[in-house]
Amino acid sequence: MYENFSVADRWSGEELHCVWKANVVAIATRHADAVDVRFDVAGRPVWIALPHPAWVEFQKRTGNVITDRLAAQIAGHYLQQAIVSGYDNGREMYTMTVDEVLAHLEAVMQEARDTNNLPILPTERAINAEPKIASN
Repeated sequence: MYENFSVADRWSGEELHCVWKANVVAIATRHADAVDVRFDVAGRPVWIALPHPAWVEFQKRTGNVITDRLAAQIAGHYLQQAIVSGYDNGREMYTMTVDEVLAHLEAVMQEARDTNNLPILPTERAINAEPKIASN
């Protein structure tokens, strides 16, 4: 779904390959009440900040939690829409609102139908692995 996708930039038409890299609790890195989701977009780092109050609001409304897998999909969906709409202007950090997180969560879940259908996030080793070439 949205952990590894390609999308055409609205303004340049360039095909951008977007790959999820990590979810980081932002309190540890920048003292923010958020989870920062990192993607590589055509080789450049892009961070999407999902505010922690979205987790609380989602649990209050549904009794369910936002998992790491779901957070990556929410951020990837947001990133894809930002690129398609022309909102992506090369910034390194984008901050979502609680309402945006919940709206993108709804869109992801409509597509996935169930959290069991969300892709398992690859490990760094799998993302960066070079294919092995057998020698004679």
